[in-house]
Amino acid sequence: MNLGNAVRGLLRQAIEVYSDSPQANGWLRMHLSRFDEPLRVAIAGKVKAGKSTLLNALVGEEIAPTDAGECTRVVTWYQDGNAPRVMLHPRGGQPHQLRIHREDGALSIDLAGTPANQVDRLVVDWPSQSLRGTTLIDTPGIDSLSTDVSARSHQFLAPEDAPTQADAVVYLMRHLHSGDVRFLESFHDQGVARATAVNTIAVLSRADEIGVGRLDALMSAKRIASRYRSDDKLRDLCQTVVAVAGLLAQTGRTMRQAEFAALTELSTLEREEMDGLLLSADRFVKADTNANLNSEARAALLGRFGLFGVRLGVTLIRQGVNDPSKLSAELVRRSGLDDLREVLNIQFSERRDLLKARSALLALDLVLHREPRPHAQQLSIELERIMSGAHEFNELRLLTAVRSGAVKMPDDVRTEAERLLGGDGGATAARLGLDPNADPRETQAAALEALSRWRRRAENPLSSRAQTDAARVVMRSCEGILATIPR
Repeated sequence: MNLGNAVRGLLRQAIEVYSDSPQANGWLRMHLSRFDEPLRVAIAGKVKAGKSTLLNALVGEEIAPTDAGECTRVVTWYQDGNAPRVMLHPRGGQPHQLRIHREDGALSIDLAGTPANQVDRLVVDWPSQSLRGTTLIDTPGIDSLSTDVSARSHQFLAPEDAPTQADAVVYLMRHLHSGDVRFLESFHDQGVARATAVNTIAVLSRADEIGVGRLDALMSAKRIASRYRSDDKLRDLCQTVVAVAGLLAQTGRTMRQAEFAALTELSTLEREEMDGLLLSADRFVKADTNANLNSEARAALLGRFGLFGVRLGVTLIRQGVNDPSKLSAELVRRSGLDDLREVLNIQFSERRDLLKARSALLALDLVLHREPRPHAQQLSIELERIMSGAHEFNELRLLTAVRSGAVKMPDDVRTEAERLLGGDGGATAARLGLDPNADPRETQAAALEALSRWRRRAENPLSSRAQTDAARVVMRSCEGILATIPR
C-alpha cells in the first residue's frame, strides 16, 4: 500500500474513533477531503517583496491587488472556479459574497466596510487552468509596520496550536536577512517529518532591481541565488532559491497591444537619448523626448514594466522581436518565471500526495495530543509506524540531514545522494541524472550501478553508523527506482 492510501485509511479509522467529538471529527474529515483538492501553496514574504505580483504572473492574469489597499492586509485564497466570485469569511458570522470589478484590466475587491482585522480570509474563485492543480494563497507582509497585519501571516503560516493550512510555501525575499531566516525557522513544524525543508522554496524576488535596471541584472541575481543555494543555513530551511523578476513576469504574461506600440515608439529614439531617459524613473517620465509619448503614457509604461523591463523590451524590439506575442514570451523567459514553474512542478506538484499525507498526519497528531483516549492508542501506534517506516519520510529526513551537514559525506557522494533521494525531482530520470527519454535498459543499468555503489558504502566497516544508515536509505531508494522501470 502506498503512503497516500495508508494515510487515508488511518484518517478513516480516526474519524470512527472520534465520531463523538464534533471538533476532532470535522478536523479529520476536512483533511481527508484535502487529498482530493488541489495542492495549497502559500506565497509569503516581507512587505513589498512582490507577493501579489508573482501570484499574478503564475496565474497569467491580474487578479491579486498589488496596491497597498485593505485587501493586501488579508489572507486571500485564489482557486479555480466556474465563474469569478469573491467570498468574505469573517472572524465571526457567515461568509458573504463581495462585488468585484476591474480597473485598468486589474481585479479590484471592495471589503464593503468590513475592517481587515475582522476578516479571516477572502476566497477568490477564478476560472484558470493555472489554478486547477494548485490553490495559491496570498499572505500579508511579514514584518509589516502594523503588528496586527504581520501577525495574520504568522498565525496562518506558523500557528502555535495547529499545523498550517498550506501544504507548501514559496517565500519571497529581496536579500537574505536575519528576519527571513527567523521566519523560515518558525515555519518548520515540530511534528511529523520535522526538520525537513521539503515544502519550502525561496525566491529572490524583484531580481531586476539587483543590477539597478541594467540588462545584466538578472544574471547578477541568478549568481546571488546560486550563492544562497550553497549557504548551509538556508539549505536546511528550504529546497532551493530561484531568482525571478516578478514585475517583468507579470507584465510579460499580461502585456497589451498599446504597451507593445509604446515600446516600439521608444525603440525609434537614438540610443543616446534613450539611455538618458533611463537614467532614473523621474527622468523617464518627465524629460523632454522626441518620442510620441506624453508623460502620462510613460508613467503608465514605467508602472507596468519598471526601468529594467522598458530597457529590455526596447532592446529586444531593436534586435528584431517585432511581434507582441514573441516579445511577451521572451520577457517571461528572461524573467525567471519558467525556472520557478519548473521548480514548483518538481518540488511540489510531483510530491503532491506526499505533501498532503504530511499535512494529514500533522492534523491527526494534533488530535491525538489534544483529545487522548484509550481507543486512540492503536491510532498512535499506526501513526508512529508510518512516520518511522514510510520510506518517503525517511528520504525527506535524510535529504535534509545531508544538505545541512548533519550526515557528513564527500562532495561527490553527497551530490549523488541528494539526487537519488529526489532532491532534483522524483522522476526516475531525474534521480539517476539521465535524459528523460533514456532507454529502459540504460535506465536499469544506471539504477543497478547506483544500488551496487551504495550497497558497498553500507557494508564498508570504516563507515560511521550515520553514514551506514544513510547508505541503506539510499539503497532503498535505488530499489524503488528499479521497481518502476518497465521490463
